[in-house]
Amino acid sequence: MRSGTLRSTAYDDVPYTRGGAVDRTEVGALVGSAVDGDAAAWKALVEGMSPLVWSVVRAHRLSDADGHEVYQTTWFRFAQHLGRLREPDKAGSWLASTARHECLKVLKGLTRLTLTDDPQVLDRASEERTPEQTLIDAEEEADQAERIRRLWQEFEALGERCRQLLRVLIASPPPSYLEVSAALGIAVGSIGPLRQRCLRRLRARLDARGAA
Repeated sequence: MRSGTLRSTAYDDVPYTRGGAVDRTEVGALVGSAVDGDAAAWKALVEGMSPLVWSVVRAHRLSDADGHEVYQTTWFRFAQHLGRLREPDKAGSWLASTARHECLKVLKGLTRLTLTDDPQVLDRASEERTPEQTLIDAEEEADQAERIRRLWQEFEALGERCRQLLRVLIASPPPSYLEVSAALGIAVGSIGPLRQRCLRRLRARLDARGAA
């Protein structure tokens, strides 16, 4: 049985900027080259579009194992359909839509929420730093850590739709609205207004706490 969703997962350590950025105007050409067996083109696609795939996974808050499974499955499906894409220049939308579909499949299969008191899950960063390093850096990082903590605390208090949208939008390079639409099932014309409303809500919550 799969594990339940966790508020913090190991793939959160994967940066939103991963590998080299790919120019969206070059995607179609890269797909064509990859179909012809160009390994460099395939590598450029994976490195350039991985942030988009990870942002969709993050938006659905899967467990560590499920998140990595969705990531791998999405690229496997992409490789399978590479030569049959009707619009190669919109490969990002295809990846986002496929990642969303795989995430929803995983979530549908979850039958229970598994809680854990495993300290390695609750505090992964602690095992990466020695006590000495923590003491040395604590004073310098305290203020910044507190601001970040408040930001994410208020972020988690937003509605689910806002959290999903903002998680996808902060991928680097920024996804197109067509890719966001495919990732979250939101009409393209609704993305901009919804983004603004979500950011206003987040700013208002931060201002109310004096955390902005």
